[in-house]
Amino acid sequence: KVEFRVDKTGIIHAPVGKIEFTKDQLSENTHTLIDSVLKARPVALKGRYVKRITVASTMSPGIDLDLVALDAK
Repeated sequence: KVEFRVDKTGIIHAPVGKIEFTKDQLSENTHTLIDSVLKARPVALKGRYVKRITVASTMSPGIDLDLVALDAK
């Protein structure tokens, strides 16, 4: 089950794991979240739907993910 919230500026906030999760668990959860967001895209929406993805643990700086690399997986 994937739950996420969208703020008024269109930013999606969602947990994908905990600090003790393995790299594979975090990767799987991240891909599941991205797939869920893309499936929720309105049909009538034109243009680019996801512009940027940044992940961060609580109170830490964000790390931008490479959208091209995520598309390949």
